[in-house]
Amino acid sequence: MSNPKEHLYQKTAFDLVSGFKNKQWKAAEIAESFLNRALDTNKKLNSFICIPHESILDHATLLDEKRNSNEDLGSLACSPIAIKDILCTSGISTTCGSKILQNFTPYYDATVVEKLKDKDALIFGKTNLDEFAMGSSNENSFFGPVRNPWNLDCVAGGSSGGSAAAVAGQQCAASLGSDTGGSIRLPASFCGVVGVKPSYGRVSRFGLIAFASSLDQVGVFTKDVRDSALLLRIISGQDSKDSTSSSNFVPHFLDSLSIKKKWRIGLPKEYFQQGLDSEVRQALSQSISLLGKNKFEIEEVSLPHSDLSIAAYYLIATGEASSNLSRFDGVRYGYRASNPKNLNDLYKRTRSDGFGYEVKRRIMLGTFALSSGYYDAYYKKASQVRTLIIQDFQKAFEKVDLLLTPTAPFTAFKIGEKTKDPIQMYLTDIYTTAVNLAGLPALSMPCGFDSKKLPIGLQLIAPRFEEERMFQMAHYLEKEFHVQNSKHHIVL
Repeated sequence: MSNPKEHLYQKTAFDLVSGFKNKQWKAAEIAESFLNRALDTNKKLNSFICIPHESILDHATLLDEKRNSNEDLGSLACSPIAIKDILCTSGISTTCGSKILQNFTPYYDATVVEKLKDKDALIFGKTNLDEFAMGSSNENSFFGPVRNPWNLDCVAGGSSGGSAAAVAGQQCAASLGSDTGGSIRLPASFCGVVGVKPSYGRVSRFGLIAFASSLDQVGVFTKDVRDSALLLRIISGQDSKDSTSSSNFVPHFLDSLSIKKKWRIGLPKEYFQQGLDSEVRQALSQSISLLGKNKFEIEEVSLPHSDLSIAAYYLIATGEASSNLSRFDGVRYGYRASNPKNLNDLYKRTRSDGFGYEVKRRIMLGTFALSSGYYDAYYKKASQVRTLIIQDFQKAFEKVDLLLTPTAPFTAFKIGEKTKDPIQMYLTDIYTTAVNLAGLPALSMPCGFDSKKLPIGLQLIAPRFEEERMFQMAHYLEKEFHVQNSKHHIVL
């Protein structure tokens, strides 16, 4: 008979914390279970860039001593949480999935990492990502693509594919990611986990290496909605180190998961038109029918500028990226071209060799959009469209409390299938980018499987700083989906 402690990696963060505090398991047992699982499966998934196993075991020993001394334990005590490798971690390399930062080790923690440590979480390594978070499939990483735990021939989604695959593959209890245009929700959909992108400003961006500063937001991946509510509460809140972080009150999401009213659900008609895979449509229709049978009010709404969101997003995001990534020039840190002839040669060869193809494409697009004579025609016009998209959501939320949409137009596709067609790759984000442009919270959760046994994601969108509604509805749906989803198992 196998030792049940070997399978602690199957537990949720909430259950691990409870079991550790109640002395059901030692921290060392939890750490060893997850480390064995992660080290055993990472060759197949490539979800981690770095797993600092010695420091993980050392921290677990300290947590056991802390518990044995009857000291107060944090609300994430001994929960193994992985960090997307775009968030700074003191003493642990932070590469952004890029050659240009391959050997960069920060001397400070991102605010969200500090908050996890304050709650006694086990920082469980750095996860793979599309280089500088630029991608929808996690195929743009200098460290190679991440594979989907449900089908190793398929992508995990991007850009936070490593964080999603690590949770789905039971290599960690939860993980942090970042979402600029769908980079949490898309991998969550493809990998069959819960992924939460909070309102812009809800979570500090200090220590997040910027892609597009007006769009980036740190969020979470978990095995269930309860863990997401727990984790988001901990990492949220105003931060003096980030002027864009909000002073809005942060609710205790975990204490208010039960639905207190029958939320009115809006279905944006533009999200259910041509281009949506038939099996995804069927899974969403079943979810909508379930809500209707349970007396939820469902209403069709319109977001008339949805068809402009991809174009607006890729102008704004690339424009901001071209500015943010100008700091990587080989002068102070990161990769540096050898024996430069002069300063211009240093810049040119460092950036040419250090950046990957997709990053260079986006820098060039953004530089063009911001250049003299083109700024008004491109970046300014995209910003005006962004205002129209914000107004669309505001009008929709005058009628309904939440929006329900697909997360992605299809399930996970094969590795290499879309890499030669960047337009088709960009269209993968068609249901997610508008949320970032409007600064809204959104959550992706599994709602079924297609005929290839790949997860299908459902997206819930709430008004800004109304994450509570989103969690309540997701928790309700999760209980309804549990029987159906429990019949499926990952291939690992």
